[in-house]
Amino acid sequence: MTAPDSLPPAAPLEENLTSASPDLLRAMAKTFADAAMSADVDRTCGGEYRRPSEERVNSRNG
Repeated sequence: MTAPDSLPPAAPLEENLTSASPDLLRAMAKTFADAAMSADVDRTCGGEYRRPSEERVNSRNG
């Protein structure tokens, strides 16, 4: 016999999100946006940042 769940599964997640600092959420959004933009530029240029590639069609500035 298993013990019944005393908390709904979403309760701990909701609790953490409501008590999270706005700075933490901003940092998470910035990290996600930076990763997404970097992946898009890698795809556009045809190679990863600072990695030579025969398929490279462009380069990053800065």
